[in-house]
Amino acid sequence: MIITLSITLYIMRRLTLRQFKVFEAVARQLSFSRAATELHLSQPAVSMQVSSLEKIVGLPLTEQVGKKIFLTDAGREVFHVSQGIAAQLSDLQTNLEQLRGLDRGLLNIAVTSTVNAVATDILARFRSRHPKVSIHLDVSNRELVLGQLAANQIDLAIMGQVPDGLGMEATRFMDNPLVVIAPPDHPLVRKKRIPVKSLASESFLVREAGSGTRGAMERFFAARGQEIRSSMEMSSNEAIKQAVQAGLGLGILSLQTLEMELALKRLAVLAIEDFPIMRHWYIVHRDDKRLSPAALAFKNFLLKTSATMPALGPQT
Repeated sequence: MIITLSITLYIMRRLTLRQFKVFEAVARQLSFSRAATELHLSQPAVSMQVSSLEKIVGLPLTEQVGKKIFLTDAGREVFHVSQGIAAQLSDLQTNLEQLRGLDRGLLNIAVTSTVNAVATDILARFRSRHPKVSIHLDVSNRELVLGQLAANQIDLAIMGQVPDGLGMEATRFMDNPLVVIAPPDHPLVRKKRIPVKSLASESFLVREAGSGTRGAMERFFAARGQEIRSSMEMSSNEAIKQAVQAGLGLGILSLQTLEMELALKRLAVLAIEDFPIMRHWYIVHRDDKRLSPAALAFKNFLLKTSATMPALGPQT
């Protein structure tokens, strides 16, 4: 027992926080290259840190099968410990920021691509009031943002409604109507009160699996016993806008993202019955998250600012 304890203490003294941080990223991503990108390091630097950690521990922590990386039993043990250390360091940073006040904070936030335009506008207004706050913004789809929240990688997220049971606190702050868009010369543009069944013969450009917009669209048509034809899957709203303008199909997007295209008459909103699909945007964080002064200030600013922002109404 004494020998085992002595070995453990010897190992712990030789380990560094940097090695834990690097290995935690590798173990979570199951990829040396993705961990390197996340940590802004080169892949050889990440490999070297993990190799040094393995030499200290005396056991391999990862194994490669084909092109995939897996954790060994020892790797899973070290990963568990490194996650705890990462959480404690995050809490320490929060506590220190609270002692410093809001002059020197870091706001780590992720948004879904649908809300990006609105979110960046609000972030710019917040930054003008708090210029010393550093902001790290990540734009991803719904599934990835939920993963970042669950892993405590971000302070806040702006996204659609979060499923129950995930341990998240979500506060609604703005409506998010989804509308059907078409090129201005599409035959349906001139029609009013278009039945939903009229869309059965149309091809749609859709977001990727995991997107909140796609999920809402699929639920809408499934509830009416109708299937839509998907001609192409795209990973961004901008790609869908351009493809619709080019006449490759119809799209369903948030009305809040279409202000410029509608003003320039590059796109038109179809007057489909039962549309828009009314969704909402939420500011979300883990319910056990101790928000830093910067994160708390931004949340309060968002809720106050969104109440005075003009909402776009349905347009055709």
